[in-house]
Amino acid sequence: MKPRKSSQSPDFLGPKNNKFLRLGVLFSGGKDSCLALHKTIKQGHEICVLLSILPENFDSYMFHKPYLNLLKKQAEELGIKLITVKSRGVKEEELDDLKELLKKSDEIEGIAVGGIASNYQGERVKKICDDLGLKFIAPLLGYKPEDVWKELFEEGFEVILTKTACDGFGREWIGKIIDEKEFLKLKKLSERYKFRLDFEGGEAESAVLYMPEFRERIEIDFEIASEGRYRHFIRLINVK
Repeated sequence: MKPRKSSQSPDFLGPKNNKFLRLGVLFSGGKDSCLALHKTIKQGHEICVLLSILPENFDSYMFHKPYLNLLKKQAEELGIKLITVKSRGVKEEELDDLKELLKKSDEIEGIAVGGIASNYQGERVKKICDDLGLKFIAPLLGYKPEDVWKELFEEGFEVILTKTACDGFGREWIGKIIDEKEFLKLKKLSERYKFRLDFEGGEAESAVLYMPEFRERIEIDFEIASEGRYRHFIRLINVK
């Protein structure tokens, strides 16, 4: 599978030589950051640490709001150290929070991120990496949304939706495992309601309950909460 040609700087795609790096992953526990982690491991890099921003609200400009208990369980299943920092989620101030987070891990040579199409996030994270002398690797950059899902299915990922926030998504999608059958339904909805299948516009957020690097599959208990007609999300009760 080849990513489509990207208009971004080649630096966004990471080192072009065969040097294997000690990396941190900017980790939300969602499909993109987990797939980026998986791909960098397959490329031979060593993942030393998971680096997670914890915004106070669901509407961060830069970062997916993760569930801390689930993040800790994902890190446990991966056997990789997790470092977190809280953020108020204020536009541009989030960059200072990210810089603080990166400074907490002095053993890494670079950062891998799961961004696909966001110039806003990618350019800002790369600038911070440049300032700190870190390599910046975005292995999914330029992927078509369908190719991301195809690779998730081929590699045996189990992905659920934890939040929806656009027309076309009802409560019934929350907590649902997106397999190939459900993806076809999702694709039809995206065509009808004109949202991105990779959710780069904030239409939904996801969490990974299984990937090849997990020791065991994660199980969760949750309730579904709603704020208005189009905004639904998981209220996590238990992670096991």
